[in-house]
Amino acid sequence: MVDKKIVCLGGGVGTANLLKGIKEYFSDIIVVVSMADDGGSAGRLRRYYKTFPTGDIINCMIALSDADPILVDLLKFRFKGQRYGPDNLLPGQKLGNLILLALSYIKNDFNKGLVELQKIFKTRGKIYPSTMTPISIWAKTSTGHIVTREENIDLGKFKGQIKKLFIRPKNPLVDKKVIDAIKNADVIIAGPGDLYTTVLPVIMVPDILFAIRKSKAEKFFVVNVANKPFETPKYTIEDFAKAIKKHCGATLFDVFFLNNNQNPEIPQRWKYQYKYVPILNGQTKFLFKIVQEDLVNEEFPLYHDSSKLAKVIAENI
Repeated sequence: MVDKKIVCLGGGVGTANLLKGIKEYFSDIIVVVSMADDGGSAGRLRRYYKTFPTGDIINCMIALSDADPILVDLLKFRFKGQRYGPDNLLPGQKLGNLILLALSYIKNDFNKGLVELQKIFKTRGKIYPSTMTPISIWAKTSTGHIVTREENIDLGKFKGQIKKLFIRPKNPLVDKKVIDAIKNADVIIAGPGDLYTTVLPVIMVPDILFAIRKSKAEKFFVVNVANKPFETPKYTIEDFAKAIKKHCGATLFDVFFLNNNQNPEIPQRWKYQYKYVPILNGQTKFLFKIVQEDLVNEEFPLYHDSSKLAKVIAENI
């Protein structure tokens, strides 16, 4: 194990994939999870019970858990039905979300419930909500339209391209332990994950952004393997960096990691929508270091290979 304090910022499938890999290299891991999610089954629970979004937290817990496989399967289990069904119905719900919700009621506090769940599932690291209350996001598009709610942005229910993202409230409260984790980190890693619905809703929270900018940690950004058509169509690594600077006032990150193996064919179902983020072949100069390596999951090339990504990150610390 490498003796470094790692803080990951994000949530969702991308962050979960990262955690699966880096937990084999680092023992001191903290993941700060976006509280902007309002879609799918977790969004239904958020609305009906006026609670925190649980979905990304559970994904990260599954990735970090050292519990018996059957217990991890319980977290993953989803009841048959539509994820986007009525808010008050069980079908389509994920059992992990329900367990966390139940524990938050038992302990009369969401964070205390989360701590208990991490004990039960023996997580190799700590999971913190990014803010002390749920937040909402909205965006302005290139056509001048306003699109509200994370779910609508995530599912591409808008015209044009996203030009500017906003969070509400503008300055949500952040737990001191989140700020301290960033302050004391040796390495901060943002991404991979949807730029506008997962990563930016964490790093543009004012108190978190201030902590990142003040931190002496090495700051890594993992660029997605493929561009999501609704959020980052045709984005290059430069576009990712520009979007971060536009929303955060600075590029923030010292090293950007980019997959350079584009040989695996994107599955037929997605190949006409998702495209690989372009490889850098020219002599373009950037103010940050770029690490280009084979990072792709060859069986499902929309995502990173957890082991490849973790190995390359460990080699560059």
